Amino acid sequence: MLSFFACFGRRRAGLVSAATTTLLAGSLTLVFALAPGQAFACACGCGVFEVATSSMMPTGAGGTVFLGLDYQDQTRDWSGGSSAPGANNGDKEIRTYFYTLGLQYMFDRSWGIQIEVPVWHRFFATDVNFPGPPPNVQSTTWNGVGDIRIKGIYTGFSEDLSTGVTYGVKLPTGNNSFNPALVDSDSQIGTGSTDVLLGAFHRRALTSDNMWSLFAQAQLDVPVLIQNQYRPGWELDLAAGVHYNGWRLGNVQITPIAQAIVSLRGRDSGANAASPVESGYERLILSPGLEFDYNQFSVYADIEVPVLQNFNGNQLTAPYMVKLIMAYSF
Repeated sequence: MLSFFACFGRRRAGLVSAATTTLLAGSLTLVFALAPGQAFACACGCGVFEVATSSMMPTGAGGTVFLGLDYQDQTRDWSGGSSAPGANNGDKEIRTYFYTLGLQYMFDRSWGIQIEVPVWHRFFATDVNFPGPPPNVQSTTWNGVGDIRIKGIYTGFSEDLSTGVTYGVKLPTGNNSFNPALVDSDSQIGTGSTDVLLGAFHRRALTSDNMWSLFAQAQLDVPVLIQNQYRPGWELDLAAGVHYNGWRLGNVQITPIAQAIVSLRGRDSGANAASPVESGYERLILSPGLEFDYNQFSVYADIEVPVLQNFNGNQLTAPYMVKLIMAYSF
């Protein structure tokens, strides 16, 4: 129910976000938003963390269907805490469109469930002769269903549902073997792993008139069952932000949102991990956004910009990611 992004890797990394959103009747949007046969890798944790605002958290029984679109273009080489020459990285570009179809349903004020089905469309270009000359850049494009996520939601700690936890699994439904001569296991649409997902969230009003609200979220993703001797790195993501509820244009509620997201990812491991020493990262991302609500319909959009990042080795990163989510509550 909470989520965000993360898509990085050994020689290529970037923010993703197979992002998602959840809305409940009488609430604002629930957005799930804070990535060749050579030794290249991406360790793409795309969709591992979908973060949202305080308003996306449950306020009562009901359901929401949503469709999300995320986009990123990983073109910049990064090493440690700064940019690096593109010649240091055999991978040249990873451009991805992420589509997410989801359903969240709260059976009552305490218990609920969420299902997310992602579909990815990816372009990948890499130098198959790297690091030796002459350069030989090859590219490929493919698409398919990604790893499906199923989560339970519990919000029964207090009467106002201000605190809750999520728990679930990520299933290995995505293709993890497309063109393996060119695409490493950590650049596939699917990771091949079954992951345990654990999360928590809290919200509170900052002002007595409820015009300003504060929210905080956390989510941990840990692979527990793996395939083909590849274990993606664990991921821990934290988000905090504020939003303002005092804007209206006729019957449309307009909610500006500001959030900061910290994303930590461990190193890959296993015999088929492209390069464990060049996987893993730490990132701080700022994400301003706007939400529009009209009756049972909601639209959310934001841009996510990294301001601090540290990568092990050389990885590709995207300078920004954009997100659009449309939802209907019932």
